[in-house]
Amino acid sequence: MHGAFTDASSWAGVIRLLHTAGLTVRAPANPLRGLAQDAAYIRSVVRQIDIPVVLVGHGYGGAVITHAATDADNVVALCYVAALGLDAGECAVDITNRFAPMPVTDATVTVAIPRRFPADPDSELYIRKERFPQVYAADLLPRVADVLSVAQRPIAWSALTGRSGPPAWASKPSWYAIATADRMLNPAAQCFMAQRMAATAYLLDGSHAVVLSQPGAVAAMIREAVEQGTGHGDGDGLRPTL
Repeated sequence: MHGAFTDASSWAGVIRLLHTAGLTVRAPANPLRGLAQDAAYIRSVVRQIDIPVVLVGHGYGGAVITHAATDADNVVALCYVAALGLDAGECAVDITNRFAPMPVTDATVTVAIPRRFPADPDSELYIRKERFPQVYAADLLPRVADVLSVAQRPIAWSALTGRSGPPAWASKPSWYAIATADRMLNPAAQCFMAQRMAATAYLLDGSHAVVLSQPGAVAAMIREAVEQGTGHGDGDGLRPTL
C-alpha cells in the first residue's frame, strides 16, 4: 500500500522481484482521502481475496493497513516500510509531533480542496517540487526524483488527523523496514513503532523512497513475512497486497 505523495507504481521494482519469486501480488491505489474511508476501501479489496494475504504499507499506507486488517481473518502478516503503525486512538500527526521535526515540515504546501458543501472544508498537502528530491528521495537519481515530484499525489489533511481503531499489529505478526536516512518520517519514530508492535525489524540505509531505492531489501523482507505467515517455507498460495 503506497503512502502520500506517490502511487502504486512506486512498488514496480518490488513487484517484479516478488513475481520472479512466484508470488501473486495486488497493488491497489490508496485513495489518500481519510483514514477511515481509505481503510474501508482496502478492507473491501482484501475481502475479495480467497487466499492468505500479507498486507504491506509504506508511509501513510502503514496507517491504512493497521486500521484495515484488524478484522480481516485472511490477513496473516503485516509489513511496514518506513510506515505509520498507529495505536488505537492515535493519528499520524500524533506520531510526527512526538519526535523531532523533519525537513518535510517546511517543505509542504497546502491547497484547498473544492467542496460541494463549503461547511465541510478540507485541504490537501503537496511537497514543493524544488524540495521533493531532498526530503523524499535523496537516494534516487535526480531525473527519477524530478519525475516523482511532478507526478506526486497529494494527501488530504484529514487523512493525517483521522484516528486509528484497534491496531492489527496487536494480533498479527509484523515486520518493519526502518529507513535510517528518512527525512519524511523520523527514523526514531520508526524505531519506536517497530518496537511497540514487537515487529521483526530491519535497518535500511535509505530515504523515505526506500521502496524505490532498495527494492531487493524490501522484497526480501516481504518474502520472509510470506514464508512465515503460515509456517510454510515456500509461501505457496500467499498473496502480498502492496
